[in-house]
Amino acid sequence: MNFGLSCTLSPELLEHSGHPELSCGCDISAVRPREAWVQDQQGFTSAARFESYGPESVRNYFDPEQSPPLPLVEIPDSLNPYRQDGVRIYAKMMTMHPATNVKVMPEKGVELGKTKTIVESSSGSTVISMAMVARAFHGIDDVHAYLSNKTSETKLRMMQFFGLNVTLFGGPAQPTPVDERGGIRAAARKDAESESVCSPNQYINDDNWKAHVRWTGPQIHRQLPEINVIAASMGTAGTMTGLGTYFKQAKPSVYRIAVCTNAGERVPGPREYSLMSEVEFPYLASHDALEEVGAPDSYSLSLDLTRQGIVCGPSSGFTLKGLFQRIEKHKQEGTLSNLAGPDGEIHCVFMCCDLPFQYLNEYFQNLGPEKFSPLRNERLRNVDLYRYDDAWELDSLTALSNYFTIHPLGTHDTVLSLADQIDKALTPSVNTQILDLRCSSDYDAFHLPNSVNIPLDALRNGPSSGSPFANPADDCAMLEQLWLELERLFNVKDKAGNRNASAEALMSILRGKRVLTLCYDGDSSRVANSVLRAKGVEAECIRGGYSALVKLQMPCNDTCAVVSVPVSVEV
Repeated sequence: MNFGLSCTLSPELLEHSGHPELSCGCDISAVRPREAWVQDQQGFTSAARFESYGPESVRNYFDPEQSPPLPLVEIPDSLNPYRQDGVRIYAKMMTMHPATNVKVMPEKGVELGKTKTIVESSSGSTVISMAMVARAFHGIDDVHAYLSNKTSETKLRMMQFFGLNVTLFGGPAQPTPVDERGGIRAAARKDAESESVCSPNQYINDDNWKAHVRWTGPQIHRQLPEINVIAASMGTAGTMTGLGTYFKQAKPSVYRIAVCTNAGERVPGPREYSLMSEVEFPYLASHDALEEVGAPDSYSLSLDLTRQGIVCGPSSGFTLKGLFQRIEKHKQEGTLSNLAGPDGEIHCVFMCCDLPFQYLNEYFQNLGPEKFSPLRNERLRNVDLYRYDDAWELDSLTALSNYFTIHPLGTHDTVLSLADQIDKALTPSVNTQILDLRCSSDYDAFHLPNSVNIPLDALRNGPSSGSPFANPADDCAMLEQLWLELERLFNVKDKAGNRNASAEALMSILRGKRVLTLCYDGDSSRVANSVLRAKGVEAECIRGGYSALVKLQMPCNDTCAVVSVPVSVEV
């Protein structure tokens, strides 16, 4: 089965032959008509509206014949150190393709029902795109990715997210296409073993590079007829081979720069030049210059581009760095003007073929902390780990009604003024417990019936202890102290896994009961609710805490019938 890395072209497009003299083994004249793009004085800058409906909607969405051209965006002058030298630099946003990879397109000649499994050695976008195409167009769910065991955790999870079956391989992270010990040849062997298995093999499949001859090159040419320089990285060499082949014939004056990694360094996607010897694509004739770039520069430039709104990954920064290096060499040699076009400027395009999100850990590893703002209150990452819910905070009257039977007295006395009669005014409900977190002296002065006092060290200064949320942006010390104390208080095992006898005793009292926590202002109880709920205790608190509770006017005989909040009343 030919799964395909290309899309069969519609006959009506074949008549649009912008460069019929070109020959590269594929029809590069079959590109989207110029009339389909919106025109202005600068050329073809945007596409007409695109909507896709009906049974073929996803197929049309993926088809470059039907979709707008991928954006070409000039980078800001602040990122272009050669702007004053007449150099203009544009990013070709390949990641804006629906599959984030223009190489993988559905082949219309696929024989359905024969192939059941797709296997590809790929560490990223290619096999993910294959999975989408296989599922959406051919109903094939069994797609396997062979990749290095040195792949990041984030990327592995991403593969699983897209429904791929992942098999890890040891050995070099980037084996050569002919290494019998690596994943590329292993995938090919699976293909040979069964007619129901297909390995498209991006490393030898000519549709890889021809896709860029058919679509990417003509798109760029139409978007920027003034183009003078094109730069692309080389991994499988498909992008560079296709673009180099196209421009060599369509506009031979275009200077073609290939970029490989420095020996021994790794940037996701590209390879070092020594690993290119086994590549069968005609890449040697596709470039005029070769640059080698390291990982730190790649990640740094990618970060700079992304922060300026051109969101791209490390191989994109890698290609831009290679372009910078070659421009600098020409500048030092005094030959930069040789690259200029009739307008006196040098129009350069570099390929953005990846996104940064799956490589976030690698950015920090390669660039160090100086490129990133430090996390404020980073210590909170290890505390206050559980869920909160506003429904666990009750107003004073609702709290009393839920946890007590209220006996109305003859006057609208406040709770505090009834301190000496509080046991007569409130009868505890069954299976409830009041957990008072205030200082012992304050507890002794006043507390609700059915209370247990667990004085917290974090509240040792009484009401002046304040709230753990009083100044959340600038001071998290109290929240950290409070949470750690509560965690020790309610956790039946310590960090070493040993029994915590006091916590076991306390939790044996609380489990199976509804627990009302009480502090001075309600905020410490709010944290206690979070901890207790995480441990299976149905905890609630009084919003505003003791301060709100003592101001509450108790219902009396005359008015309890019109109290807006339902209460349990015994007369």
